[in-house]
Amino acid sequence: MTDLSKKETNSSVSDDVEQSLYAKRIKVYPREVHGLFAVLRVIGVFVLLGLYYIIPWLEWEGTQLVLFDLPNRKFHIFGIVFWPQDFFYLAMLLIIAALSLFFFTALAGRLWCGFACPQTVWTEVFLWIERKIEGTRPQQMKMDKAPWTLKKIRIKATKHFIWIVFSLYTGLTFVGYFSPMRELAVNTFNFDLGPWEWFWILFYSFATYGNAGWLREQVCTYMCPYARFQSAMIDSDTLIISYDAARGESRGPRKKGIDPKQQGLGDCIDCTICVQVCPTGIDIRNGLQYDCIACAACIDACDDVMDKMGYEKGLIRYTTENMLHGLQAHFLRPRIVVYGLILLAITASTFYAIATRVPLALDVMRDRNSLYRETNEGLIENVYIIKIMNMDRASRSYQLSVTGMESIILDMDVAPSNIEVAAGSVIEIPLRVRVDSEHIEKRSNAIQFHLKADQVEDLNVTEEARFIGPT
Repeated sequence: MTDLSKKETNSSVSDDVEQSLYAKRIKVYPREVHGLFAVLRVIGVFVLLGLYYIIPWLEWEGTQLVLFDLPNRKFHIFGIVFWPQDFFYLAMLLIIAALSLFFFTALAGRLWCGFACPQTVWTEVFLWIERKIEGTRPQQMKMDKAPWTLKKIRIKATKHFIWIVFSLYTGLTFVGYFSPMRELAVNTFNFDLGPWEWFWILFYSFATYGNAGWLREQVCTYMCPYARFQSAMIDSDTLIISYDAARGESRGPRKKGIDPKQQGLGDCIDCTICVQVCPTGIDIRNGLQYDCIACAACIDACDDVMDKMGYEKGLIRYTTENMLHGLQAHFLRPRIVVYGLILLAITASTFYAIATRVPLALDVMRDRNSLYRETNEGLIENVYIIKIMNMDRASRSYQLSVTGMESIILDMDVAPSNIEVAAGSVIEIPLRVRVDSEHIEKRSNAIQFHLKADQVEDLNVTEEARFIGPT
């Protein structure tokens, strides 16, 4: 073989390798579809985006309904104020979210992706805007292939302008969960925002515009890890969107009213409508694929075609692998029961803990510079600093007492019967605790500080500390 032929061969191999490692994106033009699942997706979009955009504008007793006030380390959620000390509740909510994902995936596949994922929800809005401006799927495809004209530039510019405005409002709303929304909106129009507020508004706006407007199905196909590990959470009894190949094959076109069995055909007329409506551009007839986001658009499209042809609906439907093979369905199986019971137990206990949560915290820190000192009266004295955190929405007056040792005396600059703490505030109080040396039996002794709110019977907390005395 000559050097030239070797170079040509190596070049050919190199091209093959390059093509196998990278595939240029082919734009997906999802066709508009109508049906039961389309209605459910629209309802989901209205509910989820409605809550997202409206909640920051709502107030509860003068405070924003949901506000993550990071500078003041206070999180206002539906009338309850959470503090960094309540991080436990956030951890429990994350566990509930993870278990919910496992439970619903094992039960019915990627329901989250198809109906509630932010990427799916915002992409639906962007697709709706695109259809209203550029027209139907064929009109969009024709326009993209056409040369650039003033009309095409005007239409494209209008679409992207609306996309950008919608994205900017989305970014503004996102920051409104961390900065008071009403002030934020005024400051935005006056161009009087801080650098971090500008950064996050523009960053989230860019992410929305890029993901929902440009990347779309690529986020689900290449960027989302859920598509990769969903196979570990489903089994042969999980409800998934499937094409009934036994009924549909052999596929092929035919006229309406002709018995397909006489032509050796199945019910699938090979119209490819199921492919045209798919937001990720897959062919569900090739079996379950990780690209499928379970939006069920193909079910609505196929049912509509079957209805027009006079065939039974359900050629593409929610079913299980076992049911497709004629086996009995087992919806109530061990993993579903285990996930369900754990999810129910953790959810109930978390919400019970939140409902019975005491909006009061007491921290006691003993002065470590000196173990103890003896007063002129022969008493042993320890010095402490206490922190009282009023996590309630109203100012409170508290009484402080100490127990745990005989003849124990509490001495502090503020009278125990009148400790005033404003709502959502933290105060520090230095105090001294004295005990007669005759009643100190060991070097380290357990004592308890009790803090009780005036006029609120159940609002109290107890914190244990150590009292150090001579050996």
